[in-house]
Amino acid sequence: PAPVPQVGTNLTDLRLPRKATVRELGGCMGPIWPSYYSECSALLFVVDASNPTQVSSSCIQLLSVLSAAPLASVPVLVLFNKIDLPCYMSLVEMKSLFRMQDIVSCATQPITMLETSARDGTGLADVLQWLRATLGDPH
Repeated sequence: PAPVPQVGTNLTDLRLPRKATVRELGGCMGPIWPSYYSECSALLFVVDASNPTQVSSSCIQLLSVLSAAPLASVPVLVLFNKIDLPCYMSLVEMKSLFRMQDIVSCATQPITMLETSARDGTGLADVLQWLRATLGDPH
């Protein structure tokens, strides 16, 4: 079955080994995103790399997030997801379409980009490593 876009908000706890709570907010929930910014220690921004028609709206949402005052110094991980699908755009193509070089140079927060597949697990170890490094382990 085809994946269904995230609607609503989901909470998940991760152990990195320190406990971190992940709040998942679907793209259609954009209008309420700002109400969660103040409690945010790191931001994962997921883009569907198999859907070129959503690139412009995703880019606008990303720019809105990056310009929000409460997130001015919050580290950001942009995930180009669904690379397991045959129609996905490569990291180079996505960076070009998003004009990531311009976005990174203007942003106040550190931005990292990764390719992932939530379906087959590609890149997920790198996401966990980024979270551990960003949120800091107590050791």
